[in-house]
Amino acid sequence: MRDNRVVTETGTTALPHALADIRDEFLALGLKDRLQLLLEFSNELPELPEHLRDKTDLFEQVVECQSPVFIDVKIEDAAVQLYATAPRESPTTRGFASILVQGITGLSPAEVLAIPSDFPQMLGLGEAVSPLRLRGMSGMLGRTKRQIAAKSAA
Repeated sequence: MRDNRVVTETGTTALPHALADIRDEFLALGLKDRLQLLLEFSNELPELPEHLRDKTDLFEQVVECQSPVFIDVKIEDAAVQLYATAPRESPTTRGFASILVQGITGLSPAEVLAIPSDFPQMLGLGEAVSPLRLRGMSGMLGRTKRQIAAKSAA
C-alpha cells in the first residue's frame, strides 16, 4: 500500500499524497504505458479479509460501472478502510477500484470527503478508456464519499 497520510494542495482542493503520487505516476507516462499501469493496479486490488468474504451482500453495488463492482467503507479509529470487489476479467474496473482502495485507506473521513470529484479525470486516461469507464470510477468515488458522510453523521 502507498503512503496516504498527508494531504497536499492541488489548485484549490486537497489531494492526499497517495492519490497525488498515483496521479503523477500516470501523468509521467505515455498513453500506452498509462494503460499498462492501470492493468498493474488491477493486479494489486487487495482480496477481502476473511471476516468480510461471506458478507458481500452488505456491500453496495456501483451501478455506474459496466462490471459488477461492490464497495464497503468502514471507519475505525478515525481512519477509513475501503473494501472493493471487481472481477478479474474486468481489469480496467479492477484497476480503478485498486487505485481508490490504495489511495483512500487510512485517511480520515474529512480527507476523503475533500478529494475532488474529478480525480478520475486527473489520471490522464480520457483518451485511453471510454467515458463510461471513467464514469464508473467517478461512481466508485462518489459512493465511497456518500457512505463516509452517512457513517460519520451516525
